[in-house]
Amino acid sequence: MKEIALTNKHISLGAKMVPFAGYNMPVQYEGINAEHATVRQGVGVFDVSHMGEFILKGENALDLIQRVTSNDASKLYDGKIQYSCLPNENGGIVDDLLVYRIDEKSYMLVVNASNIEKDWNWIQQYNTKDVEMHNISDKTSLLAVQGPKAAEALQSLTDVDLASMEYYTFVKGQFAGVDNVLISATGYTGAGGFEIYFDNEHADKIWDAIFEAGASLGIKPIGLGARDTLRLEMGFCLYGNDIDDNTSPIEAGLGWITKFTKDFTNSEALKAEKEAGVKSKLVGFEMIDRGIPRHDYEIVDAEGQVIGRVTSGTQAPSLQKAIGMGYVNKEFAKEGTEIYISIRNNKIKAKVVKFPFYK
Repeated sequence: MKEIALTNKHISLGAKMVPFAGYNMPVQYEGINAEHATVRQGVGVFDVSHMGEFILKGENALDLIQRVTSNDASKLYDGKIQYSCLPNENGGIVDDLLVYRIDEKSYMLVVNASNIEKDWNWIQQYNTKDVEMHNISDKTSLLAVQGPKAAEALQSLTDVDLASMEYYTFVKGQFAGVDNVLISATGYTGAGGFEIYFDNEHADKIWDAIFEAGASLGIKPIGLGARDTLRLEMGFCLYGNDIDDNTSPIEAGLGWITKFTKDFTNSEALKAEKEAGVKSKLVGFEMIDRGIPRHDYEIVDAEGQVIGRVTSGTQAPSLQKAIGMGYVNKEFAKEGTEIYISIRNNKIKAKVVKFPFYK
């Protein structure tokens, strides 16, 4: 199992460590509900150094990105970020990712931890025009400082005006006395905040500085358990649960990052699918009757016929109700439609609702 730079720090803070995507990761400290509330109402810090980072450089870097990703990266400018996905050749998704434009000829791709090697090999097979590729995942640490008080907590550590940074932009600058830190106005919680990328050697210094700077605001370390409940309340897809090699970006509601103004892997087939209409759709639902939906539970109609399956589900801490995401036959995808989740052979009533769950 791989270790992240701050493993010992997390253990000393009493984190419960679990294997996740091949890494030894903190899943919780004081408890998921308390950590979830800290991020929604204040500020918390996730160590997500298991994520993968690739640098692509050269005259043809944009060309390669355009051919392997679904979104239109030509719309990016220096310091701008884009959410995208890597379609495969049979209608599914290799991974979802972020594309950072550093300058006209250099980009950073941020990919899911479980897919680092798979994504690297996938992009490399399309690299027919000598784009310089560097996998910097193992030497890069990433902290996500999330919550409505994130800018206030971090501002004393940098000259960058954090409060004025637009969503999905980034800057490189000095942070906590360390040069060349990438500060990104992104996150996976819907609570606002920043993601901070830096070399592993600075991990202890930057972690300590963040906690010192945010102490008066009640800053706390947050584990991957609360990251999951926070993203689920926003209806954000999790690779391996809600999207995978067999789910189409059109079915998954990711048509907005699938741009047919250019050619990319499998674009013709995806365009035809969009025009013809999909047979199933990813929807959000909230439980009406008591019960918590879990990954892979069957979704059924009033007669008990299987109409889909749950991809993610939880008791949502901010909403005090059980929610889930899943694929259903398109005739059941309309907002307000009653569906049933099969829990231990019982039909438990739910209804389709619009994303995000948490407003």
